[in-house]
Order: sequence, then structure tokens, then C-alpha cells
Amino acid sequence: MRLKQRPEDFQVTESWRFDPAPRGEWFVYLMDKQKLSTYEAVDRICARAGVKHADVSYCGLKDKQGRTTQLVAVRGRPVELQEPDLRLKPLGRSAAPLSAANTTSNRFAVTVRDLSADDVARLPASVAEVQRLGVVNYFDSQRFGSLKHGQGFLVKDLMRGQSELALQNWLARPSPLDETSDAKVKAFWKANWGDWRRVPSYPGAEKYRRVIRWLRDHPRDYLGAFLRTEPRWRAMQVFAYQSWLWNEGVKQYLRAVLGPGALLAIRYQAGALLFPRSLDGAQADALRDRTFPLLGPASQIDDPVVRKAALSVLEREGHTLASLRVPGTDQIHFDPEERPLLVFPGKLAVGEARQDELNPGRLRANVAFTLPPGAYATLVVKRLFHWTLAPGAKRPPPKPRRLTPAEMHEQRRQTGFLARKRARRAARGPA
Repeated sequence: MRLKQRPEDFQVTESWRFDPAPRGEWFVYLMDKQKLSTYEAVDRICARAGVKHADVSYCGLKDKQGRTTQLVAVRGRPVELQEPDLRLKPLGRSAAPLSAANTTSNRFAVTVRDLSADDVARLPASVAEVQRLGVVNYFDSQRFGSLKHGQGFLVKDLMRGQSELALQNWLARPSPLDETSDAKVKAFWKANWGDWRRVPSYPGAEKYRRVIRWLRDHPRDYLGAFLRTEPRWRAMQVFAYQSWLWNEGVKQYLRAVLGPGALLAIRYQAGALLFPRSLDGAQADALRDRTFPLLGPASQIDDPVVRKAALSVLEREGHTLASLRVPGTDQIHFDPEERPLLVFPGKLAVGEARQDELNPGRLRANVAFTLPPGAYATLVVKRLFHWTLAPGAKRPPPKPRRLTPAEMHEQRRQTGFLARKRARRAARGPA
């Protein structure tokens, strides 16, 4: 199974509402973006409109690897933006900024590729399982991009008092998967760590301007420098670690109430996730309305089984509820919240399988469904095709990365291609 081979393979349409106010200070737009994260789109809007990040509000984060539509609002001034990968359509004005409360649901249309005939044959039974059992409401790999790019959980470094390490992991650890100029900026600061008077010439370096300016005046205050990052981005670093703790706690809870033999595993960025194979009537009723806590120092957990599962993960991490904090600052904090344990996709429909034009000899199928805000469509698809992602299942070969001209030249040099080409030219003599 393959997802997101093309941006149009993964489409998200946000269902929204807001209270129009003809003289409101917030200009509201429908944002259509492709192959851009919400943060990257907001960066571009800020640059175009000449506003601060605090002057742009939105309902939530949408996947980078796909085509998505969502609401966005700009305070104080209108903005015109019509680019191939980012378009804004004016919808009106609002007196209040947008938040998650403005989203009612998300509709997903997903093309699942590289399927075998057996995968397609098993799909109807799997659809029936998902409709009956729901899907465990985990956070999927998109939440853990810092792991994918080798940065780890930055807030864990801060909790241990290692603020310089946290800043290095963010500012000076280029990802081998990143081919943008941002990786060059990170490589620059990795090579010039501590020499804050240097100025990188790569595009995008201005993203780190406030942090570097602080370090020039306070060279050893790494926590203070970290606090100069965008507040919503900082909050997401906390939420990423909270999300991982939630995933691990839910896995412990399911083992306790269902037993390991009743669970199937699916690979993801941070290891494996566990889902029920089946549930009897009593189990289904017990789990249907269950919530599980996103942990913070003020968490109150009454159910003893839930409490034991959640706290066992904290203990494994060397933490207690009280230690979920960053020493030396109140600006980075863990807020408790309850999250539904299960989610049930609405209006789940599967199209007829067809030949996959991107993977010769294989099939593709279209899957569409609706989810509430905060739930992950990729997990629904993974649960539908769980056997292709089980630990030990055969993985599809990685898509080859296109070499840069410099890499191609070096490869040809190392293999002797260029030398043989020069020799053939010499043998032919002058034209």
C-alpha cells in the first residue's frame, strides 16, 4: 500500500462556520494549499501581507503531503495571494480570530495505491470492521515530524534542563530528508555554532532572526532564545510529546483491558500502534464513549485502569505528573485534556478498484469518509489495510530520490563515466 504518491491523492476539505461581521478586524479566507504545511503557508501569508504570525489565525493544522482547504484569517488588512500551491479566496470578515471551534468536520478523499488483488478482495470485510469497531484515535506520524527529521522531542531536552541541546536540535540539525534551503541554514549554524555575528545568505534564514538576535546579546541564554520562537510552534512541541505519551498510554490500556492476543499492530513513525482485532458487545460498549487523558500536572484520573496505564508510561520516561514542566519558565506548559479513545468515520465509501497508472501491474482504490477535527485520516486508511503495515510485512521499495546536478556529476565521476566519455571524444579526434 502507498499513500500520497501525488498531492491530489490526499484531499481534505474542511467544513467550517464563522460569524460574519462586515466591519470585523479579521479578514477571512478559504485557503487552498498543496505540498505545504499550515505553518509554511502562514509564513508566506505573513510575508505577503507584512503582518506578524499573531495576526494570522486558523482552525487547525492540515497535512503537508496533499491538497487541503481550510479557513485562515488575517487581522487588520486584506491580502491577495494566488500562487500555484497556495490560493486565498475571500469569504468575509469576522470580529474574532479563528480557532478549532470554527471547524465542524473534515471530509477526506484518499487514493490508495500499489494494491494487490488480494488487498482489494480483503477490503470489504475490513470496511465492515471499521464501521463496527471504529478506529483507535491515535496521533499518526504527521504529529512526530521532529522524530522523522532526527530532532527528537525538543520539549524533553528542555524538561531535562538541556536548553542548548534543544536549540541545537531545532536550529543546527539539518535533516537528510530536507532538500530545501532551510537545511542549508541549519547546516550553516551547525558549522558556526556560537558565532552569532555570522549571517547566513540562504533564503529562509530570516525565520530564525529573533532567536539569533537574542543570542548575539545573550550568548549563553539558550532557554531565552528558545522562547523567542513563535508561540504556537512552541505549543506544538509540547503537544507532540503529549501526543506520544497518549499513544503509549492507550496501548498500555488496550493491553490491560483486551489482552495482547486481541490486538493487531500497525507500523508508524514512532514504532507501532495497537488496534482491536474484534470486540464483543460489552467491550464495544465500554470503549465506545471512553476518553483517555492528554497529561499535564493538573490531570485528574479517576479510573484506576486508565490511571495505571497513563502513569506507567510517565514512570518509564522518568517523569511524574508534577514534573511535566520546563524549569525556569511558565511560557511552556502542559495543559490537560481528554481525547476520545475511538473515532468512527462517517459516510465511509470505497470506489471500484482500477489499474494503478503509477505502479504497473498493481491496483488503486479511492476511499472517502468524514472525521471530526483532530482525528487522522491516514490512520483510518492504515486500519483498513492493516495487513500491509504489520511489523514484518514486506515494505514497498522506497521511491528513488532525484539526484541534484552536482550529485549526478559526482556519481558519474566516481563510476568512470566522465573519463570514458573524454576517452571516446579523444579517439574520434577533432570534429
